[in-house]
Amino acid sequence: MITIISGTNRPGSNTAKVASQYRQLLEVKGVATQLLSLEGLNVHERNAGILQLEEEMLIPSDKFIFISPEYNGSIPGVLKSLIDITDISKVWWGKKALLTGVSTGRAGNLRGMEHLTGVLNYVKVVVHPNKLPISVVDKLLNGVGVITDKGTLNAINVQLDEFLSF
Repeated sequence: MITIISGTNRPGSNTAKVASQYRQLLEVKGVATQLLSLEGLNVHERNAGILQLEEEMLIPSDKFIFISPEYNGSIPGVLKSLIDITDISKVWWGKKALLTGVSTGRAGNLRGMEHLTGVLNYVKVVVHPNKLPISVVDKLLNGVGVITDKGTLNAINVQLDEFLSF
């Protein structure tokens, strides 16, 4: 099972829109996915919600796709807190991840993806080398929140195909 993690708790975010599109693209390829939104998730303590999330979504997943926005040159604190609050050896060790950065600027969260790579490597996750920075995401999303730019869609599909065989 692949879990796509929308790496922010900001309601109605561009990150959530891109994560949803990743899910749709994988479903077209016949791949079973689940989408984890961090909206409303309390990551400040190991509570019943976190334990349920681990059991139902995180532990059964063997691959993760992180869609992460750029927050001050890095990743959102809620995403880092999610990793920190979980049972690291059960949730993360020996699994694989794909990273996509989104930003309204021109770097597509390159720095944040490098930070996230370091964190994931520390918790023994193998990160696929094709990390996709999606810049000016606000301009790429159309009126219904879908990327239609052919070059960007091609890059996403190449990234996903590589990850599926990773």
